Amino acid sequence: PLFRSRVGPKMSDGIRFAVVCSSNQNRSMEAHKFLSKKGFDVKSFGTGGHVKIPGPAPNMPNIYSFETTYEEIYQDLIAKDKQLYTQNGMLHMLERNKRIKTRPERFQDTDQVFNVIVTCEERVYDQVVESLECRGSPRGQLVHIINLDIQD
Repeated sequence: PLFRSRVGPKMSDGIRFAVVCSSNQNRSMEAHKFLSKKGFDVKSFGTGGHVKIPGPAPNMPNIYSFETTYEEIYQDLIAKDKQLYTQNGMLHMLERNKRIKTRPERFQDTDQVFNVIVTCEERVYDQVVESLECRGSPRGQLVHIINLDIQD
């Protein structure tokens, strides 16, 4: 396993993790859930301009702002086509997300400081690095950024 804890939750004392994908829906939220259950101090984010969720066709995604709650997205998808979004797993994913936090968050909009940032694709890694370079580090704190290309 990627994040095995030999000494239990105390191992992560003082170490803050961020997990980042494009829309803060699938990859980052699954990692958020996993790390949180293992006792890690973790937050999750997206870097995209909008939250995108697969729609009825590949060229027809559902697009939401990062201000839209997981509950609002869930209700919108039920209203559009409950059967489709149940079959493709989107409603199940949103149910999980609602148990973790209220809404997706955009990495570029946070001023939180992390010790380790894990990105889920190279493009997201580049956006995180660019964001950190633009904001600078007021405390001169070192951050480790690790990219793991995870298929969505």
